[in-house]
Amino acid sequence: MTEKIYYKRQEKLRSVLSKHSLDGLLITNLTNIRYICGFTGSAGTCLVTDKGQYFITDGRYIEQSKEQVKGFDRYIDMDSHFSIIKKNNLLNSNLKIAFEADHVNFTLYDDMKKTFNGVDWISTQMIVEELASVKDKTEIDAFRVAVEITDKVYEEILPMLRPGFTEKQVANTLVSKYREYGDGEAYSPIVATGPNGALPHAIPTDREFKKGDFVVIDAAAKYAGYHADMTRTPVVGEATDKHREVYAIVKEAQKRGCEIAKAGVPCQEVDAATRDYIHEMGYGEYYTHGTGHGLGLEIHTSPRFSPTSKEVLKENNVMTIEPGIYIAGWGGVRIEDDVIINQNDCEILNKTTKDSCLRLTIVWVLYRTILIIVV
Repeated sequence: MTEKIYYKRQEKLRSVLSKHSLDGLLITNLTNIRYICGFTGSAGTCLVTDKGQYFITDGRYIEQSKEQVKGFDRYIDMDSHFSIIKKNNLLNSNLKIAFEADHVNFTLYDDMKKTFNGVDWISTQMIVEELASVKDKTEIDAFRVAVEITDKVYEEILPMLRPGFTEKQVANTLVSKYREYGDGEAYSPIVATGPNGALPHAIPTDREFKKGDFVVIDAAAKYAGYHADMTRTPVVGEATDKHREVYAIVKEAQKRGCEIAKAGVPCQEVDAATRDYIHEMGYGEYYTHGTGHGLGLEIHTSPRFSPTSKEVLKENNVMTIEPGIYIAGWGGVRIEDDVIINQNDCEILNKTTKDSCLRLTIVWVLYRTILIIVV
């Protein structure tokens, strides 16, 4: 990303701090540090004050920070980050300095209070996260590539969804391909066959695919730090009436969520659009999670679609919409797309078909036909 993008983010941050009558912000969360200055290492602190902007790290990151950090003066030392701030007089007393309450444990807070006992530390939440929830063009371009890779890899693993292959084998292949085509996996893939699909966050096992299994595949690529997130649920072999019924309900619920999602709509209403329909169809008790979440430099970001959300969608939020039904002992269905929130609608990024029951049946028939010919 260009320096200009980071400078614009920093200007927005300063505007928010001023609006809340804050003299500065201590940023300790590494994702937020990456967003605000570009640093991707595993140890860093950012301090923003009226006097200046300071990035603090240790000797491991001399060259990396020189290349990556934009808009911040760098301070590199082997002392603790608070010691570096203190001995360089980067933080004056009698200031109201915000800190990220969601990311500061008690030990760090106690050290902070003792080291800078003249500072008025203000507990805050989601300051940088809310800025990051509205994406710029560079970020959206990165999402598009991540989703393109996700679609491509899903297409390539379809022939593996048959007897003779296991959940783990497919999950490992997904990871390998994401690393070949992009920056790797956005998260550990979920590949759950048959009854395992009733676990929304199932861990892949050695279970082989069996004819009649629903297969919940929740897996995606990452590109330039930005996470895609897609779920499809094909069925191995011929779909039963039960498969078709449950799948059709989830597909319609997901469609309703996508149709209502746009700037200005409360997140709670998008959740209700999917949840109310599933309840109407008699499967409400089997829908056990929120309808979706924001995407970004982490896989789960603000805002979120849930029955209790107080957030409202903004233009250029990038969200998932992912209702599901999970029936213990039988299996589960989840359908998930990544969408860009626009003023009048949302753009669905994923191109992978959602007619998965039909598609995998065709793949299965083709495989059997080829096998017969070879034999």
